[in-house]
Amino acid sequence: MATHGFGAQLSNREFFIKRWQQEHSAFVNVIAALPIDLLDFRPHPLSRSAAQLVALLISAQRSCIQLCDNKKSSYTGMHWQEPTTLDDRLHTVATYERDHIELRGQLGALDDDSWNHQAWLIHGKDEILLRDTLGGLLWIALFDTVHHRGQLTTYIRPMGGKVPSIYGPSADDQREWH
Repeated sequence: MATHGFGAQLSNREFFIKRWQQEHSAFVNVIAALPIDLLDFRPHPLSRSAAQLVALLISAQRSCIQLCDNKKSSYTGMHWQEPTTLDDRLHTVATYERDHIELRGQLGALDDDSWNHQAWLIHGKDEILLRDTLGGLLWIALFDTVHHRGQLTTYIRPMGGKVPSIYGPSADDQREWH
């Protein structure tokens, strides 16, 4: 149990949902801050492009929806959404928002038994990459997407954009802070 606020006890599932919800606006703001005509930008030939990172964020959220929806002892893995739909900022943000709403519904329908149910990450048809609980896989997905969101924020300024506030003001914010 985690303590939150004024001593309220949250289960691991409840804490995840709260944390996941609190991260949402930062994801939307980072995606919206990308100069849409420069999504092929990558800082190094071995790095993913900005478009590939956004596709990864969208794909990870879709995979979490599928995992919650299945509630089975299997997980089909991360399915890439091709970045061809990323030429329109409104459509990209709308896709992320639509999936967020769907995942919110899926998370709200989970009980503690489902949260703690054995699950695994599978590559291809039968190669098990990771065994955990459904909740454990969701935490891993959240941490991974936060990591890739951070990676994406380092692309914004070299692309000519302004880095949005995530956990506090960025150097690109107009506010003065000390």
